[in-house]
Amino acid sequence: MIPTLSGNQGLQIEEPLIFEQDSPGASGVDLPDAPAIDDRLGGLARQGRIGLPGLAEPTVVRHYTRLSQKNVGIDSVFYPLGSCTMKHNPRLNEKLARLPGLADIHPFQPQGTVQGALELIDTCAHWLKTLTGMPAIAMSPAAGAHGEFCGLMTIRAAIGARGETRPRILVPESAHGTNPASAAACGFSVDPIPATARGRVDVAALKAKLGPDVAALMLTNPNTCGLFEDEILEIAAAVHDAGGYFYCDGANYNAIVGRVRVADLGVDVMHINLHKTFSTPHGGGGPGAGPTVLSQALAPFAPLPAVVHDAQGFRLIEHAAQSGAMPVGRIKGYHGQFGVFVRALAYMMSMGADGLRQASSDAVLNANYLLAELSSDLSASFEGPCMHEALFDDRFLKDSGVSTLDFAKALIDEGFHPMTMYFPLVVHGALLMEPTETESKDTLDRFIATVRGLARRARDGAAESFKAAPVLTPRRRLDETTAARTPVLRWKPPAA
Repeated sequence: MIPTLSGNQGLQIEEPLIFEQDSPGASGVDLPDAPAIDDRLGGLARQGRIGLPGLAEPTVVRHYTRLSQKNVGIDSVFYPLGSCTMKHNPRLNEKLARLPGLADIHPFQPQGTVQGALELIDTCAHWLKTLTGMPAIAMSPAAGAHGEFCGLMTIRAAIGARGETRPRILVPESAHGTNPASAAACGFSVDPIPATARGRVDVAALKAKLGPDVAALMLTNPNTCGLFEDEILEIAAAVHDAGGYFYCDGANYNAIVGRVRVADLGVDVMHINLHKTFSTPHGGGGPGAGPTVLSQALAPFAPLPAVVHDAQGFRLIEHAAQSGAMPVGRIKGYHGQFGVFVRALAYMMSMGADGLRQASSDAVLNANYLLAELSSDLSASFEGPCMHEALFDDRFLKDSGVSTLDFAKALIDEGFHPMTMYFPLVVHGALLMEPTETESKDTLDRFIATVRGLARRARDGAAESFKAAPVLTPRRRLDETTAARTPVLRWKPPAA
């Protein structure tokens, strides 16, 4: 890179921290002086400045506009993150979520004034139950991990209602990290199940660990290796024969929606990540939603509130006495993430059953296209076709001096967001790619050509160029280990 006097590179502006742009006394608004009041705080009253920077309005606007231009998002580039489903969010969904009759209501309004909103929640719930084949659903969980918590709470309640104590949860080694965390949060101990050389659950090892103390198996299907658990019926039967419940992690439901009803697989409970499968916003700390479908055995323990309807209209059941069941209680304030339900229902209704089936089919097709085109230059972790994501490992980088992290950083200079690295943990140096159904063949071909070229460059002895990457970004490679272990959480001005 050619150094410049300003530190800028063309229109790529060297952006200082907003605190470094502080101009004491500057303000984008004029505020009247605060009226004099009696000081009732005593020694607790603030003596100095609050610590916020003083900035003129143009400075604030330019700062945050330039920061937004440094962000990478699905609107600007292809996101090949595996197990994350960075899916296109149709603008129609956003438009509907902003309609005044949906965006301007309040959860404390009388139920008679929000009949449309309650019907929308009920309709969304109906289609999620229809797609999964499950008889009941809890709409209130606020995210996938919250849905796991909800499902495990219903399992614990059902076991308690049977007068049993079952403290152990079986979790495959390839599971999402939230699975064992959710089990532990609900008071269970976690017992891992190994994978076979095929990348699937070791059924013999699973059966050996089943017993009267096992509450449930938590399984992701398709799993985090991008493979369908083809012995799923045998697994479900073994868990049920042992008196346990079958929890399915629905994070990868995008690969099978419209093609497989999870109820037919013997599943008792599954959360659905609406952002992964039904195109609602993803990331940024929210909003999120993880509706959790339940079998007949677990339905009586579903949390409240729940929407029901009869001849008088739609209403919320908020207390156990109203439901005649044994709910685990309230797991979230209000009635779920309503704005997310609007978007998800808009997606389902605009796609239709045939569209949802095609979307999952195209997601699987795109992933297998990557797998087929890249297997000659990268090392595929398992034989045979994959589902919605293609998994490679670092064997193709052996003796090159280039690590998985180096390879991913080099992709940034090429204008691509890196794939998921080092996950799942059952594969050494994993590179997990999920193209989703929304990407065109042209986009995939450009990505394939770039990945192939980097793989060949690595094998040709260009390790030093990988170690320096990325070099075309506003910031070079960071020391991520030190940043994680000793984060700087408060800015301090340099000494005068």
